Amino acid sequence: MKHKTISKKVHIQVKGSTSKMSGYLAQPETDGKFPSVIIGMEIFGVNGHIKDITNKIAKLGYIAIAVDFYHRTEPNLELSFDTEGRNKGMELMNQLSREEVLKDVKATMDFLKSMEKSTKKIGFIGFSIGGHIAYLAATKLDLSITICFYAGWIVNKDIKLSQPEPTVTLTSGIAKNNGQLYYFVGGQDSLITKEQLELMTEALTSNNVRHEIIVYPQAKHGFFCEQRPLTFDKSSRDNAWERIQKILKNKL
Repeated sequence: MKHKTISKKVHIQVKGSTSKMSGYLAQPETDGKFPSVIIGMEIFGVNGHIKDITNKIAKLGYIAIAVDFYHRTEPNLELSFDTEGRNKGMELMNQLSREEVLKDVKATMDFLKSMEKSTKKIGFIGFSIGGHIAYLAATKLDLSITICFYAGWIVNKDIKLSQPEPTVTLTSGIAKNNGQLYYFVGGQDSLITKEQLELMTEALTSNNVRHEIIVYPQAKHGFFCEQRPLTFDKSSRDNAWERIQKILKNKL
């Protein structure tokens, strides 16, 4: 069933922040109670691709929100899918800290739970760095479902978000929060190696986290985004989208 939806820009007060964080909110227009889904942006910000995903999730019958994790540095920034946009996004991504993004996610969860239509059950779907943030948040916060798409730097310390110890070392927190994690990645992803996937799988398994890792052998990093013709893979995207719908319906 597809729902008629409404969308708008909202602002969320984050504890310790001097300014409010903006978000793109989409939700069913009809009366009733609905679970919520946070959408984690790529390094390119809350752009058209992320807003499109947010709208599609809302049409399925969820309150969906994409939040601007760059609100402390360059708020409301939408970067293009080119070298200039990628370089700027990498620069801004490397300014994000664990403490700050966890505060952002917690504030978003509190905002969603306060909504009249909310069932207070919340999932998180993150893409690339948004997937890393989703994984990190699942280790610390009460997320019912976490879905990560090609989340990098989980097992190493190459970015600020995976310091002082790699994010993978926090994996036991997902089980403690009774969470479940699904990880989607392409077999030709230049950012995530087979060895990194093995280390992450080992951590999830040894910590008794309910999880599934889905690998599309022919797909590259960013395969879900049809606005990136060099990496978009329609068959992988379509399969992943079907899986997302089933996961949300069965688990959230």
